[in-house]
Amino acid sequence: MSPANATLRMSPACPGGTHERPEMRYLLVFAERDDAEEVAEALGERFPALGTPQVVRETLAGEDDAEDAQWLVVLEGLDEGGLPEVDALVEDHDGWREPG
Repeated sequence: MSPANATLRMSPACPGGTHERPEMRYLLVFAERDDAEEVAEALGERFPALGTPQVVRETLAGEDDAEDAQWLVVLEGLDEGGLPEVDALVEDHDGWREPG
């Protein structure tokens, strides 16, 4: 795991809070803007402490046609325990998850 992709957070479960736990950033990738926006809204409702994730457009390198752009949902601060639910939601909207 690259330090640029993780933020260390103190774990309250460890005595004295000395154990650090990585908090990942994930990119949820979609072909359609509507899918990305629906997933971002659903995640904001399901995980309110995270807020509504940001939706951004990413043009693929070397692509001139704007229709070839992908839509990303930037998800930060989610513990790994929430990933199965996120993955199911993303798959239902024809997307996939990548580490950010």
